[in-house]
Amino acid sequence: MRYVSTRGGAPARDFDGVLLAGLAEDGGLFVPEVWPEFSAAEWRALRGLPYAELAARVMAPFMCGGAVTFADLQRICRDAYRGFDHAAVVPLVQLDAGLFALELFHGPTLAFKDLALQVAGRLFDHVLEARDERVTIVGATSGDTGSAAIEACRDRSRVDIAILHPEGKTSEVQRRQMTTVRAPNVLNIAVDGNFDDCQALVKAMFADAPFREELRLSAVNSINWARIAGQIPYFVAAALALGTPDREVAVAVPTGNFGNVLAAWAARRMGLPVAKFVVASNANDILARFLAANDMSTTGVVETVSPSMDIQVSSNFERLLFEVLGRDAQATERTMADFRATGRMAVPDQVWRALKRDFAGFSLDDEATLAEIARIQRDTGYIADPHTAIGIAAARECAPVGVPAIAAATAHPAKFPEAMHRAIGMRPGLPERLGDLYHRPEVFQRSGSHLAEVQAVVRNFAHRNNA
Repeated sequence: MRYVSTRGGAPARDFDGVLLAGLAEDGGLFVPEVWPEFSAAEWRALRGLPYAELAARVMAPFMCGGAVTFADLQRICRDAYRGFDHAAVVPLVQLDAGLFALELFHGPTLAFKDLALQVAGRLFDHVLEARDERVTIVGATSGDTGSAAIEACRDRSRVDIAILHPEGKTSEVQRRQMTTVRAPNVLNIAVDGNFDDCQALVKAMFADAPFREELRLSAVNSINWARIAGQIPYFVAAALALGTPDREVAVAVPTGNFGNVLAAWAARRMGLPVAKFVVASNANDILARFLAANDMSTTGVVETVSPSMDIQVSSNFERLLFEVLGRDAQATERTMADFRATGRMAVPDQVWRALKRDFAGFSLDDEATLAEIARIQRDTGYIADPHTAIGIAAARECAPVGVPAIAAATAHPAKFPEAMHRAIGMRPGLPERLGDLYHRPEVFQRSGSHLAEVQAVVRNFAHRNNA
């Protein structure tokens, strides 16, 4: 398996190279040179497997030819999911006739990011050990990626990790899950800005070739293909439980950086029959506007009760754009350059219409989100966090009639106690293992949003750990 950049200016790599590189040198994102495909019989053969075994079999084609053998991947997946709080790892909960919540929050940091990052952290260890190398991971988070990445990489001997978060723009639980980790290889940076600023800083650090080489930069954001590969299996597991490949399903995903819904699309690209992808957004509704009227234009980030979706620039959309443009790297690069320059993405009408056949957009503002949380609890007894609630509403409103709809339940409601209290008058409790979270001391550094300032903080951290 080889990987190419969406912008065509970086050398092709195997999985090991893509894992360690993260972002391509030309600013593009890596995608498989050829998509693996499963037959209906091969999908059926996955039914009933323990989740770790299913995940290994779904991810294995993406790693062929590198340091990670299938036996290695089986061991890594078993180890990664052993500590999850639910025996099924990703249980499917029925909310209504034909409507299901796919719970992805039973990992160590109570968010869907754990499913991929617990595997990715172990993959880094395995590949770096084989190469006798060390890397510095830099990432940006709107709330959940940071804590999941830190938990996956803490105390690993060949990895240093620096995570940028927008100061004051995550929930307190999300922030504390990052800043209370006491490990010498972990650095938290609170940036004076929003998530898009943090993401732009990470991309700029990768684009600075001397800095990238000096610190051996790598990434754990969903710009890293390993993240997408690790998210495909849970959509497969849910679809199989509902009768795939002998019937279609629909998928609704609360969406920020587009990586999670892209993983569902990748499952269909591999042959899984998915009838519709519903992109669920909050007031930062750039993707919903695009799907409704071909209006991919930035309007400034609005702070909401669902902070993980407070994003205007969804990085992973570039991977889908590359595919729907016929894998034309030059056209993809021009489109992304225009988007950076103007804040508006010009997608050809025929491409947009093709996307509308597969994707639907949906959005709720804060008032409607809180009302939806209350409605779900009243009608079903289910307690959904602010992101999941939007996904459930999106599935209910936009999934094709007669097709089972899977709504991705992306985070534990206890991560957003204030929003939950506003919606239903209660603050869900954290699991016992996190019971003292509010009393743990925090450690982080503040920084402005200037590239040189952030680079200096990361450089000092990395050099200190490598001294």
